[in-house]
Amino acid sequence: MSGITNEGLILAMSALGAGIAMIAGIGPGVGQGIAAGHGAAAVGRNPGAKGDITSTMLLGQAVAETTGLYGLVIALILLFANPLIGKL
Repeated sequence: MSGITNEGLILAMSALGAGIAMIAGIGPGVGQGIAAGHGAAAVGRNPGAKGDITSTMLLGQAVAETTGLYGLVIALILLFANPLIGKL
């Protein structure tokens, strides 16, 4: 490790951490797809309750999406604001 500086190591690990943080987007994507599928099936079974089903589904998807957004914020902080560089 003679050619690796402390700053280079921190930047490399920050990029790796940002990539791992973006894995948090997989869960909301799968969950929202499942919710949309079940919502469509529910509307197919009971078309009269379309408004209630749609509003409940959208509220649940908004809550599920926060996990992905938190992962994105962490990734952006690690890539661009990198608080660890100041600790050198």
